[in-house]
Amino acid sequence: MIDAAATVREFDRLPAVRGTLRGNVPLARMLWFRVGGPAEVLFEPADREDLARFLEALPPDMAVTVIGVGSNLLVRDGGIPGVTIRLGRPFSTIACSGTQIRAGGAAMDVSVAREGRDAGIAGLEFLSGIPGTIGGALRMNAGAYGREIGDVVVSAEAIDRAGETHRLDAAALGLGYRTCAVPEGWIFVEAVLRGEPGTRAAIAARMAEISGARNQDQPVRERTGGSTFRNPTGRSAWELIEEAGCRGLTRGGAQVSPLHCNFLINTGGATAADLEDLGEEVRAKVEAATGIRLEWEIRRVGVAREPDRG
Repeated sequence: MIDAAATVREFDRLPAVRGTLRGNVPLARMLWFRVGGPAEVLFEPADREDLARFLEALPPDMAVTVIGVGSNLLVRDGGIPGVTIRLGRPFSTIACSGTQIRAGGAAMDVSVAREGRDAGIAGLEFLSGIPGTIGGALRMNAGAYGREIGDVVVSAEAIDRAGETHRLDAAALGLGYRTCAVPEGWIFVEAVLRGEPGTRAAIAARMAEISGARNQDQPVRERTGGSTFRNPTGRSAWELIEEAGCRGLTRGGAQVSPLHCNFLINTGGATAADLEDLGEEVRAKVEAATGIRLEWEIRRVGVAREPDRG
């Protein structure tokens, strides 16, 4: 659990910023699951320079966690110790040039796809089916409908824990299936993506097709966190979950989606522990039924809530 007195002491160790620094900030409303504890300290930088200087001056022993829009994230009920960094509007710019798009790390994937559509840049329509930001997409090489961010990224910029900016070409990113070789502590602040010439009508039609498929096959109107588990080699996670008899399985207020069983949903009263425990139960059942151990795709951060001994 986050200790209020400790939070005050942590503030005394933080460098001055031009952005926003707040203590003991509830995060659940920022996350798609709508569950989870508070951030001990939440920093929303004013711009790149503000972020870089903050990281450079931050005590090296202070933990740093980066979150985006919380679309593929589970924050545990005890909250996130240390500093949580959330990039906002200053990092969400999008600019088109020829068949390339330069997008900030906080730019929504769907917004990038829409800008591409309006500029006649094809090949990025798949981004409209990924609920998250460009920074998050780079961190996990997010993909949907036959393409991944690694198929279209030209370069990216990231700021490391010491405040240094790194410019990385596609090869240096080391992107694989839902993986990235860039150190976990580096924060993606921008990417250049490459498309191809296309017509607005054809791009819009493809995006509408993707939207229709998502609405039909995924619980997009539920409190969910996107795909829960990675697909193991040669298999689909949802098929394995189905084979193990887990469709519709519940624990507390958490449920395996009856519509798409690689999605967990908060039915209204779930805790983060309900969701994580249900996910672990699914993993155990799948392993017992198929011999395959599913790996989490949803990122889980923070600490568990201490049990009530009162």
